[in-house]
Amino acid sequence: MPRFRLISTVLMSTVSLLGLVAGNAFGQKIYIVTDLEGASGVYQFEQTRETGPLNDLAKEYLMGDIAAVVRGLRDGGAQEIIVLDGHGSRAFVPHLMIPGAKYVTGKRWPEVMPGLDESFAGVVQLGAHAMNGTPDGVLCHTQSSRSENRYWYNGVESGELAQVAIYAGAFGVPTIMVTGDEAACREARQFLGPEVVTVAVKRGLAREAAELYPFEETRQALYEGAKRAMTVIPHCKPYRIQVPIQAKKEWLVFEKPDGPGKLMVKEGIIEEPRRIFEF
Repeated sequence: MPRFRLISTVLMSTVSLLGLVAGNAFGQKIYIVTDLEGASGVYQFEQTRETGPLNDLAKEYLMGDIAAVVRGLRDGGAQEIIVLDGHGSRAFVPHLMIPGAKYVTGKRWPEVMPGLDESFAGVVQLGAHAMNGTPDGVLCHTQSSRSENRYWYNGVESGELAQVAIYAGAFGVPTIMVTGDEAACREARQFLGPEVVTVAVKRGLAREAAELYPFEETRQALYEGAKRAMTVIPHCKPYRIQVPIQAKKEWLVFEKPDGPGKLMVKEGIIEEPRRIFEF
């Protein structure tokens, strides 16, 4: 074999081996699903529900968290990153979007997570919150804090963390990182296992009370966590539950704005995990 060809072969083998050792992170595609309640500095519903100065600042807080995570993922080897504006009333601030990712926002998009497919190596749930009823969960709720929704799948109460993971798992894509308050991180490990990287940016004292951490500290932790998340990709498994899914939903209906809510219950079957949000 010619000497230059032998050297080339050795170099290619070395690069391949290094890729395996590093968790095959370089060149991977990552999908980030964001929410506002779990961002640094956010601890009251007024910051997430109503337009105004508090909401404007909360959105800026979220964009700072996103920037730290995007930088960490890129430095960890991610080649393509999609960031989804997952908050119900949307929360992206376009002039604060940093390079290195594509940002999806708007109204009535055709898919739950536009662009997600089997080619992605992992999902990051950024700014997540714990499920409804979590005592120490900052702004805890599941889909709606106004109607106090609760969901069970195959008898297990589950929040938005599990819902997103189930949807992504249907594409064979694992959740590799979760950020939010300590309760959200605990819930992530409970459902997704110890391999998922979690970064707590605050600690809940009650639903609208928290011990906040300085942004300089949370953004550094988010950067380091995102970089580390790229190395755990081979160890994280897609979150899948038995199908058909036995589903149950409870929520409140208010006949008068200031009156007591009437408890509603719905039970049924979800045949396809990708329709988890339609129940």
